[in-house]
Order: sequence, then C-alpha cells, then structure tokens
Amino acid sequence: RGMATMGEVPEASPQASLAVLSKVELRVSCKHLLDRDTLNKSDPCVLLLMQSQGQWMEVDRSEVIKSNLNPVFAKIFTVDYYFEEVQKLRFEVYDSHGHAGVGTHDDDDFLGGMECTVGQIVAQKRVTKPLFLKYGKFAGKSTITVISEEISGNNGYVELSFRAKKLDDKDLFSKSDPFLEIYRIDDDRSEQLVYRTEVVKNNLSPIWEPFKVSLNSLCSCEEKRKLRCVVWDYDSRGKHDFIGEFFTTFEEMQKAMGENKVQWECMNPKYKLKKRNYKNSGVVVLLDLKIHRVYSFLDYIMGGCQIHFTVAIDFTASNGDPRNSCSLHYINPYQPNEYLKALVAVGEICQDYDSDKKFSALGFGARIPPKYEVSHDFAINFNPDNDECEGIQGVVESYQNCLPKIQLYGPTNVAPIISKVARVAADEERTKEASQYFILLILTDGVVTDMADTREAIVRASYLPMSIIIVGVGNADFTDMQILDGDDGVLRSPKGEPVLRDIVQFVPFREFKNASPTALAKCVLAEVPKQVVEYYSYKAFPPRCPQPPDANLGSPQ
Repeated sequence: RGMATMGEVPEASPQASLAVLSKVELRVSCKHLLDRDTLNKSDPCVLLLMQSQGQWMEVDRSEVIKSNLNPVFAKIFTVDYYFEEVQKLRFEVYDSHGHAGVGTHDDDDFLGGMECTVGQIVAQKRVTKPLFLKYGKFAGKSTITVISEEISGNNGYVELSFRAKKLDDKDLFSKSDPFLEIYRIDDDRSEQLVYRTEVVKNNLSPIWEPFKVSLNSLCSCEEKRKLRCVVWDYDSRGKHDFIGEFFTTFEEMQKAMGENKVQWECMNPKYKLKKRNYKNSGVVVLLDLKIHRVYSFLDYIMGGCQIHFTVAIDFTASNGDPRNSCSLHYINPYQPNEYLKALVAVGEICQDYDSDKKFSALGFGARIPPKYEVSHDFAINFNPDNDECEGIQGVVESYQNCLPKIQLYGPTNVAPIISKVARVAADEERTKEASQYFILLILTDGVVTDMADTREAIVRASYLPMSIIIVGVGNADFTDMQILDGDDGVLRSPKGEPVLRDIVQFVPFREFKNASPTALAKCVLAEVPKQVVEYYSYKAFPPRCPQPPDANLGSPQ
C-alpha cells in the first residue's frame, strides 16, 4: 500500500457501499501547509490512523499531490462507524519524498497532525481544525478539513469510462498531459471532488482508465444533482493548466448505457469571451456507464424476504429433572427460566420479519413417546408433519406441555437439527429467489458431543440461506463452543474445508443474566443483517421487488 503519485490515484472502492453496518466516507483537504521544499512546494500526502487498544495503527493513506500547499485529496477513506464506541482517529500530513515503502514515512517531512473521533466528524459532517506539530505546537496557519458522508445501505456504484478528443495543446514542445476531475455541486453550492483520473501523457485525445464511484459519492443518490467536470493539463510543479470544463448530471450520463455514447464540449470561458471564432477546447466522451446496485438488508426485507425462525431446545439429562427447582428446565410460574428468556428475547425480534408468525420448535437429546427412543430432532408439539407453533407464545406453550411427556437423556447432538433446517433451506435456494432466510436458534446447556458432525453440518449450511445462533444456558464451561463461532479464525470441517460465510454466533446466557433481554437479542442478532446480504450477494440474487437502478435514487427506502 505504498504512496501513489497523483497519476495513480486509488479509486473509490465500490465495496464501500456493501456494508450493512454503518460505514462512513471521509474526504480530506488542507490549507496553508508548511513549505518544506527548497525548489518547489511540498508534495503532501495524508495518513489516516485509528486507535486500537491504545496503539495508533495506520488504516490507509492518500495519493501524493505534487507541489501544492492547499491540496484536495481524491482518496476517499472508508471507516466503520459504531455508535456505541469512541473511535479515535488521527490524520498525519507529510511532505512525501516519493520513496517511502508501505507503512513507512521515515524520510518524509511531518507537516502536522490532527486528532478527533469518528463521532465528532459524523455529528458535524464537516470538521476543520488546525494542524499541530510535535509537542502541541501549531503548524503555522495550516488547517485540515474532513468531510464525512454515511454510506447508506440503499446504495450502489457506477462504473464510468471517459475519453477526450482534440483537446487544446498547452505545452510548447510536446502535447498536453490531460487528466479529468469530477466535482459534485452540493446544496450550499460548494464543490466536492468525487474523482480524479490518472494523467495520460503527451496525448490530446486521451482514453482514461474506467473507474468506479459510489452513487452516494457521485451525486448523493440524486440523479439531477449538478456535476462539474474539469480537464487539466498536468504540471509536475503543481501549476496545472486549465483546458476546459463542462456541466452535467448523472441523469444525463445514463444515456451512455449500452451502445450509446454521450459527449460534451469542453469549454474555456475566457477563450469564449476573447476569441470570436472559438468553438470549444475539445470534446469529452462518456464511452460507457454501468450501474451496479448493492442491496441492503432492508432492500431484501422490503422486497418480501421472510425470516423463518426455528428454535431447537436441549433436553439432555444434564439440565436436571424439570420437577426440581434447581433444574434449568424448571417451570416457575413467577420467573421464566433461562431457556424461555433466551427464546423470547430472540424470537420477539425475529417474529417481525415473518408474516405468518409461525415458528418451528424442535427438541434434541430426549427420549420421546410413544416408544421412548432417543431423538435428536423431534417436534416439541409432537406433530411430525408440522413442527410449527403459532407465534412465540405457541412455542412457549408447546415447550411447557412437552416437558412432562419426555425423559431427559443425551447425548448433546446438534448436527441432526442443523441438517434438518439446512434441507429446508436447500429447497428454498433452488427457487433462486430472495424469498426466505432461515435463522436457527439452538439453546443448549453444554458443549456439543458430536463436534465433528456439527462442524461438517455448519460448513454445508454456510452455502445456504441460513444463520445459526447458539446460546449457552447454565454454568457449564463453554470454551469448546467458541470454536463454532468463527470469530477466532475460520471454522473448518473435519476434512479442512472452510465455511463459505461466518454464519454462527455463540454467546453464554450468563453474560446477559443481569442485562435487559434486548441486550442478548442485540448481541446475537447483530450479525444477521450482514449474513443475509453476504449470502444473497454471493448468489447474486436481487431483492424480489427491487427498485430499478435508474429509478429516483434519492427516494428513501
């Protein structure tokens, strides 16, 4: 990730808009930087650092802008935004000497730094602060401005391919070295740099590399928002010569889809006033435009995707005799047990996303009537043809009714239930539609016995529209269960095959014993929106009733 010169500006990553978590785009500019060069002006580059466990870690860096004390950087920094955390950022500006390697800037001159939090930038949207040198000393009149924009889930990105023809020649002994800048004109009439192309050397009819920008970045998802496009002749000392400009909108650009092309006359207003026969300073052509929609969790939900909720309850003997008040399955009329608390906390959120409000409720690890054979995937309403209960209350009643009829036994095998839900999810996958996503909540009081089979079943399930939440009930040592939650590394099957997606979330209920039920639900369901979007993006399934990409991008969803 070495420093790029202005001719190799890193593009705005389209992946920035994929996030379900809030992601924030940061744009940086500086004014009145210190001049550290003897012959030319400073060649500034800005580094973004984030504090992690008390240490400053470099996150990303901008391009280097040659010979400029008032740079506007084209680089867009993207950071995750967590409302519940204080996220400290530090911006450091250096005069680059061009030979710094990745993560190093030892030979560069420090022009100043600024610290703030993501929250401050988001709350104010635009932060301008003085730059400080070491030991809190002001860096002259130097300031840094950071502008933030949240990347909404309802977003996409656009791929643009530009060329120009017959541009004015600004150089004496060779041809112009043109590059193109696109600015978005905001409501307050200020201009925001959206993208800067690479420089094409010695060419009056350049073809610039195709590039991608988010629709949010390009036009704030408003098709009619005005855009200003400027063509410059690059100068290594930073004094770029103005060739011409034109104004357009994303709405107009979209005429370039398919075989069509759109072109604009590149105008120099001074020449237009002075020269009687002036026609233009060249023509800029949009060769191609491709819109890529990136859908959010809400796009899928609003498109009619149902979240089907299945609960699986551990009825192994280690829970204790349900008639005994020490049992984890003891039914106290005044105080729900941990199984019921976890079931209600998670189920009450899931039920809002399921139109028929019917939930599958399964049990494992018990001997069941009539033959009292051990079963690892039985319906707790004892209806093998239909394991669904009416609403959360229906699940609670079925649970309470089944307890006196079964014998708690063992072992703690969960692979059969994962495979059972996976079979239904596999049928759903064959529809090739984003119509149903499955959440399996497993409530267990101990470490699973069939760990190898469970790992295999999870790897298989990671290719299907499903997520698994495991809540550990009681005071057992759940250390081995953390393996299933891929947070510590990638979960693999016994044969070494990795999961396609991280679909398992494990939490011990005791960590939430004294917290509100919403805290448990927030913790275990936090990953689900991301998992839903990851699955449908991987399968390239759009929402069932998506908004067409060329519809009004500004409308709220």
